[in-house]
Amino acid sequence: MRTINRLSLPFLFLALSLTHTVSSAATVYQRKQSIVGSDFFEQFNWESKNDPTHGRVNYLTLKQAQVKKLAYATGDKFFMFPDSENVVEPGSRGRDSNRISSKQAFDESVVILDLEHMPYGCATWPAFWTVSRKGPWPTGGEIDILEGVNGVERNMVSLHTLPGCTMPKGRLQTGETRSSNCDVKVNSNQGCGTWVRSLDSYGEGFNSNRGGYYAMARSKEYGIKVWFWPRGDPLAPPDVRSDGGTVNPDKWGKPAAYFPTGAKCDYEAHFDAHRIVFDLTFCGDWAGSNSDWKESGCSPMSCNEFVDQNPELFADAYWEINSLRVYTPVTKN
Repeated sequence: MRTINRLSLPFLFLALSLTHTVSSAATVYQRKQSIVGSDFFEQFNWESKNDPTHGRVNYLTLKQAQVKKLAYATGDKFFMFPDSENVVEPGSRGRDSNRISSKQAFDESVVILDLEHMPYGCATWPAFWTVSRKGPWPTGGEIDILEGVNGVERNMVSLHTLPGCTMPKGRLQTGETRSSNCDVKVNSNQGCGTWVRSLDSYGEGFNSNRGGYYAMARSKEYGIKVWFWPRGDPLAPPDVRSDGGTVNPDKWGKPAAYFPTGAKCDYEAHFDAHRIVFDLTFCGDWAGSNSDWKESGCSPMSCNEFVDQNPELFADAYWEINSLRVYTPVTKN
């Protein structure tokens, strides 16, 4: 064994430190898409099939949504509304609403949503998420970036996967771990979820503050991270607030939710290219489940009856989107 001179140790540590710095250099992501206003009509598909989460909802085609003025753009804003005028007829699928998915799919990427207003209220179940284009679900994974039901005050970020993907309870995130097993067959498809701590991350608090910014970054190197900054937050990074050509999420600080991939959740085994989805359903497997509906304190009637008979109570359940940007990795710096 060769003996190392004590005097050379500081230089050895410096060399190792430099090597580590190079190997973990930040990834720069370049803008691939910037979707604003009427761009949504060109870059997204309207999915009018039956709701896979069994909601009391009638998803519209693009033409139907435009004729009924439940999806439209004004200048640099894009809106999606549910019907808030008509009682739902017995035997129908449910209340009119929108479910849209991006025409393009992305693997390693950064997605930034500038959102002014989100659907909220009793019986509502809005979500902004990504899911495998190839599938079939849950093959290829699902990432729920913004999701909640009824009157919850905080956003739930979660993953849903095939078996073999679990998360450590303690990890580098500001949010609160709710569950650690991402397997859809465990805990009634609860997935592995993290509560965002901020009370303006969802629903009434979010809307009263004119929304904010959600960002999701996914990489084979570190896994999946989600950040949230309220509107007006001085800590919101400049490359998030402005439509720049590149972003560097390594400079954004600790995420609200972090899902590391590796030995306990292999990235390539569980995640592939995802489409981006916005939807608003009503009741269904989560918002309308017996426990969640009863705990909501919304109404003594059933969730489906509430949806059918109270159209005016869904006037605030709309999406108002300022922009959606997608970035893909190009270089290391």
